[in-house]
Amino acid sequence: MTGAPAPTLTLRPASTGDRAFLDRVYISTRLDELALLDWPAEQVQAFLSQQAAAQHTHYWTHYNPARFCVVELEGAPVGRLYVDRWPDQIRVVDIALLPEHRNRGLGTALLESVLAEGDRDGLPVTIHVESFNPAQRLYFRLGFERIGGDDVYWLLERAPQRSCTHAG
Repeated sequence: MTGAPAPTLTLRPASTGDRAFLDRVYISTRLDELALLDWPAEQVQAFLSQQAAAQHTHYWTHYNPARFCVVELEGAPVGRLYVDRWPDQIRVVDIALLPEHRNRGLGTALLESVLAEGDRDGLPVTIHVESFNPAQRLYFRLGFERIGGDDVYWLLERAPQRSCTHAG
């Protein structure tokens, strides 16, 4: 009996036509924390749309020419992965998946590909994460360690791993 083939996870460059989708991804990452406020749904949506636009402008201004990618599963957009390469590190600027695609191993697969790039090039991989973000469990599981930040935003790093070669 043959198992089902693994789903195809791909990255493609984000374009201006992806803006509404990318905003939707951002908004999905913030809904839980704003649910604590006693705001009408329209006000929450307006606020988060404004925040998405501000983040988009910030990323494209300060991290260009980073790789801004749409994550696709079987050809359908499910998230985003933004990665910037610096001379001394690879920075994961942002990684986010729509809620229905979280906790299914997709984030692990995406990060493992970035970590493999860091290992290959001998560069650490870094990411900022909010101290209350549940994704930090994933980062620690993948070998990231806290190297800086403050009470709200932590800077995590995963040092490059050297593979052992066997001389035969």
